[in-house]
Amino acid sequence: MVWVDLVTALAVLQFFWFAYLVGKARVRLGVAAPATTGHDEFERYFRVQQNTLETLIMFLPTLWVAAHYWSAAWMALIGVVYLIGRVMYLFGYVRNPHSRSWGYGLSIAPVGVLILFALVGIARAIFNS
Repeated sequence: MVWVDLVTALAVLQFFWFAYLVGKARVRLGVAAPATTGHDEFERYFRVQQNTLETLIMFLPTLWVAAHYWSAAWMALIGVVYLIGRVMYLFGYVRNPHSRSWGYGLSIAPVGVLILFALVGIARAIFNS
């Protein structure tokens, strides 16, 4: 489970980094808190952070549950794909919102896979008990 723990910590660190980038963009572009609009580039950073929060709430629990029933190392590897996808999403979206698709796909697909592994693992445990 140490690899799942590491991926979990990295996912939280990544979200912290995205929040830092939002704050940095807020200062650099003159968007005073609590505003969430006011400059296109700031809004893109903000949307990346918010979308990451929305996926993180699905990613973390399914990572833990799937790792309980299947190889933790393999589930952690799926988690690494999620992390890479999130970075690609960040750079793609900030550069041009229309170029975010690859990063989004590479981060949402692992969530779907983890949901499937979690549910199949739970079902097997129920039917085998």
